[in-house]
Amino acid sequence: MTNKTIVVLLKGYPRLSETFIAQELLGLERAGFALKLVAMRRPTDKKRHPVHDEIKAPVSYLPEYLHEEPVRVARALMKVVTLPGFGSALKAFFRDLPRDISRNRFRRFGQAAVLVAEWPNDAGWLHVHFIHTPAAVARYASRMSGIPFTVSAHAKDIWTSEAWDLSDKLDEADWTVTCTKAGHERLQSLSARDNVHLSYHGLDLERFPHFAGTRPARDGRDPDDPVRIVSVGRAVKKKGYDTLLRALALLPKELAWRFTHIGGGDELSPLKALAEDLSIASRITWKGALDQREVLDHYRDSDLFSLACRITADG
Repeated sequence: MTNKTIVVLLKGYPRLSETFIAQELLGLERAGFALKLVAMRRPTDKKRHPVHDEIKAPVSYLPEYLHEEPVRVARALMKVVTLPGFGSALKAFFRDLPRDISRNRFRRFGQAAVLVAEWPNDAGWLHVHFIHTPAAVARYASRMSGIPFTVSAHAKDIWTSEAWDLSDKLDEADWTVTCTKAGHERLQSLSARDNVHLSYHGLDLERFPHFAGTRPARDGRDPDDPVRIVSVGRAVKKKGYDTLLRALALLPKELAWRFTHIGGGDELSPLKALAEDLSIASRITWKGALDQREVLDHYRDSDLFSLACRITADG
């Protein structure tokens, strides 16, 4: 299996928030694996990390919405309907549909058809990142084509998926790997096979060389040199930035501090409004999404890193 090209299915590529995936892709290439990347969405980030420019694998994109490329989808369906495994994929789809009656379910089946119809001749392995919608595409594609698939499960994809959906994918994948102990325990409890593995993400320390500079001993007493607090994360509810802002507002008025937030997200506007309501907006800088080198510069220039993650209602 490993002497053939690996098709890696991604929800979107490249993404600033998924350096862990990019680093893995580069590591696989350096280990001698040939990769072809297929993404379900085109990039939306204005920036990209240096590691993305080091990855040599070609990238292609599935139709994000089937109605946007009807001819491509129709051509794919006409091609895959003749495959011996198409009936098996259709059976799985109709078993899933009553439990998830949504346009999303139809979209995943159509994307799977395009993936199989445009499958590279030299590829013999499908690996997918995220066990929710990308793995649904991979599962249908595997049934259509007979090509095995494996899964990397990460975070919200585990906790926001229904148990039946996870179990079906775990049972059909050759193996699944995840990056946290809690996620590993959850997936193991739902798998009828002993094929779920734990592998923590690592860091390429060459990208984080030793800091030879000096750092001032800021203690909040000097208004001209305030304590610098930084946080890096998407502005979404699970990151708990509203909690963090309220905590900052409780600091003694005489304490000199500045807070810098790095990251995009749908909650940025409400968070900025909250900072105004708390009368701390003048102490906050919202940087938006930055690449890894820029983030590292902010780390080195700051005194504290702070994050207030929480479990939201959707898990």
